[in-house]
Amino acid sequence: MIGGGRNLRLLRKRLGLTMQDVESACIRIAERYRNSEFLLPPSRLSDIETKGILPSIYRFYSLAVVYRKDVRELLSWYGVDLNGIAKDIEVSTPTKSHVFGAMANVSTTTMPLRLDPGFDSRRTVNFSRMVETWGVVPLSYLEQFASRKFTYGYIGSEDLTMYPILPPGTFLQVDESRSEVAKGGWRSEYERPIYFVETRNGHTCCWCTVSDEELILQPHPLSPVVAKVLKYPQEAEVIGQVVGVALRLGDWHVENDSAAPSRGDAEPRAHDSPHAGEREATDKVRVRRIS
Repeated sequence: MIGGGRNLRLLRKRLGLTMQDVESACIRIAERYRNSEFLLPPSRLSDIETKGILPSIYRFYSLAVVYRKDVRELLSWYGVDLNGIAKDIEVSTPTKSHVFGAMANVSTTTMPLRLDPGFDSRRTVNFSRMVETWGVVPLSYLEQFASRKFTYGYIGSEDLTMYPILPPGTFLQVDESRSEVAKGGWRSEYERPIYFVETRNGHTCCWCTVSDEELILQPHPLSPVVAKVLKYPQEAEVIGQVVGVALRLGDWHVENDSAAPSRGDAEPRAHDSPHAGEREATDKVRVRRIS
């Protein structure tokens, strides 16, 4: 922590600020937000700079404002690199599918900067051998490639709705401009649009069918999950169509697939009440992650 404090002291000196200058600026911040936690008296600032005292989250904000620095850079001086979220995210596997927002504070990414001139996008290749140069690129640079509004989702470790084509742990890119459910036009399940849907019980990723004022959430035929019929739009919102995925193959294994329902079981039954709400699966297939 001494290194972080030393960097703060050097930065303050470089800006020509005294401890009293910092205190005065922090007082104005505290008054603006009516929160004394933003205050930073000279005695506490001295402890931070010389004794390894860790600033609070409020004081990190005050220091970032007064020193004209991105708070992410200040945190990195204390060993907290927000750009590490991308590689650390797999340590947690939430059981429920959800909107993925953890990357919002990531400012840079490593990506290919130059490809082998012989790269042919029409052929399947070992892509790593085609990259001549990797480099760190600010994510703000990639904004020029954005043409739609995307949301990013994550399929929870217990969500088997689209298993096996979209197993648990899959990251989703969702195009919010495609929130209207298509009524046909596909020749196979691979062409059928997959949607990211929010219900009262959370999020799910599935095929959808709109019938009158109902939304049918249809799982993959090999999934142990049964179809659900919800009032639409009262009980469900189609966030958008899944247009991109990132997944790892071979991580999931079905221990017993004999209980998997057939295609007919996965469809809504005609004698069910149209407003019965979400129906739970009566048969379960055990799926575990291969460590």
